[in-house]
Amino acid sequence: MRGYTHILIPVDFTETTSDVIDTAIAIAEKFDAKITVMHAFFVYPFAYAGGLYVPSEDITRKAQEVLDATRNDIRLRYPNTDSVLATTDARDAILEIARTRGADLIVMGTHGRRGVSRALLGSVAEHVVRFSPIHVLTVSRRNEPKEKT
Repeated sequence: MRGYTHILIPVDFTETTSDVIDTAIAIAEKFDAKITVMHAFFVYPFAYAGGLYVPSEDITRKAQEVLDATRNDIRLRYPNTDSVLATTDARDAILEIARTRGADLIVMGTHGRRGVSRALLGSVAEHVVRFSPIHVLTVSRRNEPKEKT
């Protein structure tokens, strides 16, 4: 079996995140791999009352705080962990960070959306699986009833 040296964990801070982290740590421990946990978001500016509203730096600061706390929690279990925050579309950010950081495995969550919610929200995981040149492991939430189609 081929080993992994660097695992990228994109997180969105939803219920699936803890399962994704547990899975990635188990793999990292097996191969003594480095972990990079990342979060990406982009908030579109919009016009409001005759002006252009650009989201404040508060959003970025809060995202960085939550990411830092997540990284610190992972480090308690697996010290060889760092983190990166991207303020761009998650689909592009995941692939770019995997490339620039030299990751050879992406472990990420999937929400299993179907129908209209999937059409409206899209699927970051599907995009990454389709376009990633490296292995991608998707993790769905444990003990979650599946949505009927």
